[in-house]
Amino acid sequence: MDDSSVHRDRRPEALGDLGVLPDETLCSILESLSPRDVARLACVSSVMYVLCNEEPLWMSLCLKGASGLLQYQGCWKKTTLLHKDIYLPAGFNSLFLYRRLYRCHTTLESFHADDGNVERRKDLSLKDFYDQYDAKKPVMLTGLAETWPARHKWTTDQLLQNYGDVAFKISQRSSRKVSMKFKDYVSYMEVQHDEDPLYIFDEKFGEVAPSLLKDYSVPHLFQEDFFDILDAEQRPSYRWLIIGPQRSGASWHVDPALTSAWNTLLSGRKRWALYPPGKVPLGVTVHVNEEDGDVNIETPSSLQWWLDYYPLLPDEDKPIECTQLPGETIYVPSGWWHCVLNLETTIAVTQNYVNSNNFEFVCLDMAPGYRHKGVCRVGWLALDEETYENVRQSTACYSDLSRKEKRAKTIKDVDNLNSESTVNGASRNYGLWKDGFSYDIEFLSIFLDRDRDHYLSPWSVGNSIGQRELREWLSKLWIQKPQMRELIWKGACIALNADKWLECASKICAIHNLPLPSDDERLPVGSGSNPVYLVGNSVVKIFVEGGLEASLYGFGTELEFYSLLHEINSPLKKHIPSILANGIIYVEDGSFNNFTWDGKGVPDVISKSNLIKTKCDVHGFSFGVWGKKQLEYKNAGMEMDESDSLAGHSSIWPYMIIKRCEGKMFADLRDTLSWEDATNLASFLGEQLNHLHLLPHPPLNISSLTDIEHELSFTGTDGCGATVNYKSNTAAEWGVFLRNLTMMRKNVSSRLTKWYNLPSFEHLNFLLKKYEFEDMGDPIPSSLIEKIDEYVPPDFAKLLNIIENLPRGACKPCSWIHSDIMDDNIYMEPSSAYSISSGNAEDAAKVNGHLSSYDEVKSWHPSYILDFSDLSIGDPLFDLIPIYLDVFRGDSDLLKRFLESYKLPFASPISKYARLSYVAMCYCILHDENVLGAIFTIWKELRSAKSWEEVELTVWGELNNYNGFP
Repeated sequence: MDDSSVHRDRRPEALGDLGVLPDETLCSILESLSPRDVARLACVSSVMYVLCNEEPLWMSLCLKGASGLLQYQGCWKKTTLLHKDIYLPAGFNSLFLYRRLYRCHTTLESFHADDGNVERRKDLSLKDFYDQYDAKKPVMLTGLAETWPARHKWTTDQLLQNYGDVAFKISQRSSRKVSMKFKDYVSYMEVQHDEDPLYIFDEKFGEVAPSLLKDYSVPHLFQEDFFDILDAEQRPSYRWLIIGPQRSGASWHVDPALTSAWNTLLSGRKRWALYPPGKVPLGVTVHVNEEDGDVNIETPSSLQWWLDYYPLLPDEDKPIECTQLPGETIYVPSGWWHCVLNLETTIAVTQNYVNSNNFEFVCLDMAPGYRHKGVCRVGWLALDEETYENVRQSTACYSDLSRKEKRAKTIKDVDNLNSESTVNGASRNYGLWKDGFSYDIEFLSIFLDRDRDHYLSPWSVGNSIGQRELREWLSKLWIQKPQMRELIWKGACIALNADKWLECASKICAIHNLPLPSDDERLPVGSGSNPVYLVGNSVVKIFVEGGLEASLYGFGTELEFYSLLHEINSPLKKHIPSILANGIIYVEDGSFNNFTWDGKGVPDVISKSNLIKTKCDVHGFSFGVWGKKQLEYKNAGMEMDESDSLAGHSSIWPYMIIKRCEGKMFADLRDTLSWEDATNLASFLGEQLNHLHLLPHPPLNISSLTDIEHELSFTGTDGCGATVNYKSNTAAEWGVFLRNLTMMRKNVSSRLTKWYNLPSFEHLNFLLKKYEFEDMGDPIPSSLIEKIDEYVPPDFAKLLNIIENLPRGACKPCSWIHSDIMDDNIYMEPSSAYSISSGNAEDAAKVNGHLSSYDEVKSWHPSYILDFSDLSIGDPLFDLIPIYLDVFRGDSDLLKRFLESYKLPFASPISKYARLSYVAMCYCILHDENVLGAIFTIWKELRSAKSWEEVELTVWGELNNYNGFP
């Protein structure tokens, strides 16, 4: 080979037309291909061979397709293809590839900040920490971990000896969840040469290795944590074990929910860089989602940032930085950007927390809307020019400050900016950053969208807890921390619009001569989607879920149901709290007004609002159940974001006052009930569902429904239409129910993909919709989503034997269905046999007319079923879904006991799928709530299921043994 062939640029002849693309683009394209295709491309030319054999490429390809347990084979290509002949032929030069190769092999022994500018403090008192640092600025603390066993036990060798076979979660840039046995991870660390190595970042380390929790304790400076009031399954992820080799680390980010964090290093050295809130680091690209406010970022790896971006920064733009040494604990305040680079193999533990100083910011982060969430993280970058100018001009107290060009480089600069920043004479603890941006709760709150009520607006998938958990969290804080109610109220007003709903509830109480809510009763109770207030002996429920139209139909349907219930004197009546009053409250010309309404006709305030899109019958119950079914059909084919946007904003709210129940919710008693109490509850629910499903419902007047014709057309997923003529109301009622299911079937695959393949954030535990359990972020196996069309039938009429011409057709009419009997909609009372040491139980526990203490109660019995605003008409089998999954938590023995008391037949399926379990599974797949999330959480083994039949029979197999009773 002569010199000319060695030094000739091979790119033109080796890449052809692709040669016009830069190496970055070519590598990006290769990352989107399959490993097999990349391996084939490597044979095309010498240059393509170079591009297709890069370790970073194969690392990306491997992790993109990996899930579960990972075993590193010495190089990433071999790990993926069990093949590893990689070399760089002569005649091809690429600065991009060279830089990547350099980063893969650079060493960091001397790469640290000797002159770090983060203060170091020892023996810091709690008062000094609160006064000088908490929620204000970072600080490096020494001496907090000196007594921890982890100081000498958490070394690579000892952890390998004690936990070698334990699998820990691995952090990597993929939505896939990957874990490695610790012994395999140590082997990987010893031989890897990755520019962005894998590192252990495991929030479940305390569950997989509980003894690790005994090796450290939360330092005294950080023990106030408002999240610790939540149960383990409700609390968002908050503690992590972090282990990584040199070059690994965390790229630029702001911690979830604007929480603060502490990080204690047990071995190795870490280099930290930090920027104050709103100051986006160079090289980080931000995208603010204008629907829910989530800030998605594109950021280089921490090593790449320090090598390629840090040297470009002028002195005034350099970050606050330091090197953390073993035994030191760094405190990162709420909202601060930070980036971490491991200079050698490191082992650390970190926790995020909410305390009195960052509580309002956490509530702000959970509030609906989007602008305030973006501003909290990326400052003025979240605003367009017009909005920025409007804010700058309308906020007079910030106008002078906004013209300053100050930047916070050192802690001293932060202190100076803090001391200069005042609003109306009050010091702003969070400081003033470049261009007048201030991390101050009063300032940031001006960006809240006041029209987006918490109860009406879409919930951001990036929120660290769900809507139900947030309401329950604030309620628990209100009860258990009465000394902090002023602060909790401020947070609740930000996140829940609590002040608005309290004013509304107070007006309702005044109208009906009820006592005004006391201090204990200022917050709505429960975790439902409507504000509910306990006021003396009454419960005030304000209907807001879904916006005015949806809430009117929920309200009207409930009134229609109560009317029928009393008309026939059903036994169910004594187990449903009685209605004391109902009406509509609305704001007009800035004042609250009231209209007493029994659900019949259409009040003027509604007809004049122009907010009702569905035509309703002006006679009888105008917003009754059949009108509600019509609305359900209209919404059934919509994507989630479309239906959420229908909520809109109004100043009209239906309300209902109900008699308050004695006792406690089943949700609060679940863990204390005996097996006998649980089986009695199952029997009780079977009996009451029997009464509910036998209750006559209003007849369907087909001619009065303009949008649901007598002749219903069903279109399958294959685009073929089937028309069925119904000759009776019974068949037509089923037709309405089935038509909704058919509409929901059209987009079920995309809806499930959207729910369960959400962007993965290491810090977050996604909890969606009503069925919220631990680990809800785990996706449905993609192989199952792909099989939905072949599993769920295109024609539900044939499935349920509803075709009238068949001999057994439509033998059972539709029924009233509650559709939402969950653990917080069941009330329990102490059994009459229990006693308290002081004598008669009821006399001893009753205070001001209510049972107040149940500490000594040994036995409970069910008394009431609550919340009928989700009433509908359809297949009774639908009611089993929340009962079995939420109340019984998948216990087949309780389901069997329920069925023994229920004693009614279900509509019999036909065709090759002659199984009730099949019908129930189809309903779960099509359900508009997160039912499948519950299933794959209760039955974790089904996450590896190969077919829907396997899931169906595991979950609903007991139904196939049930034939009903004559």
